[in-house]
Amino acid sequence: MISLLLPTRGRPELVLRFFKSVVDTSSDLERVEIILYVDDDDDDSHHLDSDVLQVKRIIGPRTTMGNYNTRCLEESAGDIIVLVNDDMVIRTQGWDDKLRELNNRYDDGVYLGYGNDLFKGGDLCTFPILSRKTCDILVEPYPSTYKGAFIDYHLLDVFKRLQHAGYDRICYLEDVVFEHLHYRSGKAEIDATYTQRGRFADDQDFLDLIDCRKNAGQRLLGAIKKGELPEAKPCTPDENGPKGLFGLMSLITFQVLFDTKLPFRWRFFLWYWFIGRTLAAKGLLWPFVR
Repeated sequence: MISLLLPTRGRPELVLRFFKSVVDTSSDLERVEIILYVDDDDDDSHHLDSDVLQVKRIIGPRTTMGNYNTRCLEESAGDIIVLVNDDMVIRTQGWDDKLRELNNRYDDGVYLGYGNDLFKGGDLCTFPILSRKTCDILVEPYPSTYKGAFIDYHLLDVFKRLQHAGYDRICYLEDVVFEHLHYRSGKAEIDATYTQRGRFADDQDFLDLIDCRKNAGQRLLGAIKKGELPEAKPCTPDENGPKGLFGLMSLITFQVLFDTKLPFRWRFFLWYWFIGRTLAAKGLLWPFVR
C-alpha cells in the first residue's frame, strides 16, 4: 500500500486535479490511498472526495506543516509514505510500481526516495518517499515545529549523515515525474496559501534541530547495522538559542560548517546558504531565492 499525505488549504480545484493525475497514472489504485488534511475553517474543501480513490479526510484546526503531515501519517495504512502537495501532479505512468521496486531494494527498509519535480530536480527531495519502517525509526519524520518549509531539507540532511557514514540510501528517481506546479517556476499564479508563509519562518527551527538530525542519523545507522538504536531525541527548538545576528552567524559557522558528520560539500552549501538567508532576514542582503 502507498499512502499519499496531502495537507491542503483553499485549493479544492487543485486537489481534484491531483486526484485525477493519480487515477490516470496508477497501475493499482486498490493499493494507493490519499490522506487529506483540511482546516476546519476551509469550508470549500470539506467535501473533497473521490468515487474511485481511497481517500481518508481529516478536518481539524489550522496548524503547522509538520503537524499536518504527522496527523496524516498517523491515519495512514501504507507501507510506503509519500509527502505530496496540492500544487503537484503525477506525470509518470506506473509510478506506483516504481515506488514499490524502490521499497523492495533494501531489506532493512531504510531509504529516502524522491521523484523529479521538474523544478529542483535531483537537488532536493521536494516530495520525500519513506518506508513505514524508516518513519518508525525516525519517530518524528516530520517535526511539528516546521511551519511550512524545511521538512525536505531536514530529511535530506539526515540521510546525508548516513551517506557520510558509508551508507548511501538517497534515491533520486529521475524517471518518476511528480511535477511541482509552483508559482516560482512560472507554472501557477501566486495565491494566499503561498503568501501567508513566512519566507524565513523556519530557518531558526532548522538550525535548532541539528542535534535531532544527528540522533536520527545514528538511529538509521543502527537499524542498518542491526545494532542497538540510541534513544530518540525529541525534535524541539532551543528557546534559548541565539537570535541576534552575531550569535546566529557563530551558530551557523560552528554548528553547520564544522559538523564533520556531514559531507563537506553539503555543510559548505548549508553554511553559505544560511549566512545569506540570515543577512536577508535582517534586511542586510537581497533575499536568496532558492
